[in-house]
Amino acid sequence: MASWTVLGAVMLAASPFGLGTPPLPPPPPIHAEAAPPSTTLLAAAPPPPAADWSGLKAGSRLRINGREQRAGWRWSGEGSATSELWLPLEVLQGQLGFSSRSRSDGSLAIEWFGLERLVGPAEQRPIGDEVAIEIGAFTRALGVTLSRSGDLLELQLPPPQLLRVRMADQPGRRRVVLDLSGPATLAGSDGRLELDIQPPDPTQRELLRDLGLRPQAGGPGLVLNPSALKGAFTLGTPARIVIDLPPLAGRQGATSIGEPVQALDPRLQALLGNAVQWNRQTVEIGARRLRLNSVSVDLRASPLALKPLSRPDGMHGLTPLPLLARHHDALVAINGGYFNRVRRLPLGALRADGRWLSGPILNRGVVAWDPRGLPRFGRLQLDDWLTDGEGRRWPVVAFNSGWVQRGISRYTPEWGRVYRAMSGAEQGLLLRNGTVAQRFEADRMQAGIPLSDGDTLLVGRGGQILPWAEGERLTVSSRPSAELGQAANVMGGGPLLLLDGRVVLNGAAESFGAAFLSQGAPRTVIGSDGQRLWLVTLEGVDDEGPTLSETAVLLQRLGLRDALNLDGGSSTGLVMGGNHTVKGRGVAGVVHNGLGLVAPTPGGTAAGGS
Repeated sequence: MASWTVLGAVMLAASPFGLGTPPLPPPPPIHAEAAPPSTTLLAAAPPPPAADWSGLKAGSRLRINGREQRAGWRWSGEGSATSELWLPLEVLQGQLGFSSRSRSDGSLAIEWFGLERLVGPAEQRPIGDEVAIEIGAFTRALGVTLSRSGDLLELQLPPPQLLRVRMADQPGRRRVVLDLSGPATLAGSDGRLELDIQPPDPTQRELLRDLGLRPQAGGPGLVLNPSALKGAFTLGTPARIVIDLPPLAGRQGATSIGEPVQALDPRLQALLGNAVQWNRQTVEIGARRLRLNSVSVDLRASPLALKPLSRPDGMHGLTPLPLLARHHDALVAINGGYFNRVRRLPLGALRADGRWLSGPILNRGVVAWDPRGLPRFGRLQLDDWLTDGEGRRWPVVAFNSGWVQRGISRYTPEWGRVYRAMSGAEQGLLLRNGTVAQRFEADRMQAGIPLSDGDTLLVGRGGQILPWAEGERLTVSSRPSAELGQAANVMGGGPLLLLDGRVVLNGAAESFGAAFLSQGAPRTVIGSDGQRLWLVTLEGVDDEGPTLSETAVLLQRLGLRDALNLDGGSSTGLVMGGNHTVKGRGVAGVVHNGLGLVAPTPGGTAAGGS
């Protein structure tokens, strides 16, 4: 699901759809971080009123060249005469091959086969819990045909021919270029690339195999299974698909997604049925049928430890859940808290080994735990302030957060080794040892401010003046609203569902909007029955999935005493022993963070020390 936020004239505020929900570090595995060169800019029509879908057909199922999935859409037109087509950003990136890059003003540059469009914040609309983008100009220009049957929208793009395969070594990568006779859909999932093109001839297939792409026939086109993948994107005039692979030697720096695993990791297999209980069943609540996956473990008796799964290179970026699990050697992993899919930044609490990587917001629900302890649940916010030399207190509205508000925010190296502006005209002050060491104006903030150990960067947004001169002393103070904030590890989500056996769902208290609370969606939950930790995913069999209220009641029936809703929708995921067992709406997405059950190291402690 990720998180939805809206950039206003002054601030990026909590959306009524749940910040509480989706945008997009290195980029998702099949997308380039920056849009490739030689693009043609598509003029963007003025956006329609933000909440007005009048005149547009709507549905919840999408079929792209024969591949069907659950995804919301809005469409106006017939056949190729499309006036408007709104699709979720997750679909554009994961199923069509769009590349994207975000800008500090909240706009998003999207690219597909040489056509580029800058999408402003007002043109990023919610469809359910997803961020949707209007792409009618792309489908008209590239020959996509659309047809509708009930709530099913079908997209067809004629499969082009593979004209030529080229390869060149570049610094830090091998680049394979596929020259095509026209545009094609490019889907990525778990390290696989699915190209809807005509089957290559035997010579081309052999060349692809020699280059390490391991081609196989699949569906309407070609499936490539590189053992490691750094990224893929499209180019236009002529149509090309560019695939970046690690160099043949020295692959340690590569972002390896790996080949899908068929068998469970033997370390997890040895624990199943004993220390770890994995239950898969179909359950009913009211008229809904749900697929339930639950993993429960006694953390006080198990060799596994619960650990936040975060990216190793800072808070900016999204990663496939299997890759997060592999990086932390997690035998079991679920997706974690909310994030902004456009900005690729966290929106809520993330604390690991006593360090706040991302601060809590809006007094939302959290789960907190210490090593070998049973998790505790509640709501949390941070009271953060500065005290100047005259004893005056200045409130800090956010700490290490992608939640952008008017006022003063602060950032430390846990956020990343470089801070870059997230809104318009920002000011910055760098504190070293409690002293203002340097002042930065908007141009420097846009370029990026390096952060070293011990540094604190104060950021003024929305016209907030930072009145202190170099050499002045400032004291930073922070106090959590509850004891939960002092635990070694904290993960935020929301809303809180169960506490001490009671349903405590209160979306308004956590600033979630009515639409978010009432919609059905795939769900990810962390909970406890008082003895064991539970990691749970829920998916609809015949529909989108349960509402939050239905989720709370169902978990209570299962015997849970405490439960916290995490990010859901397309973000929902479960990795068991290397297998991506649950994939949100049926398609593997990318997430900002996760929770994992981590195996002990050879020395006897769990990897990562938590």
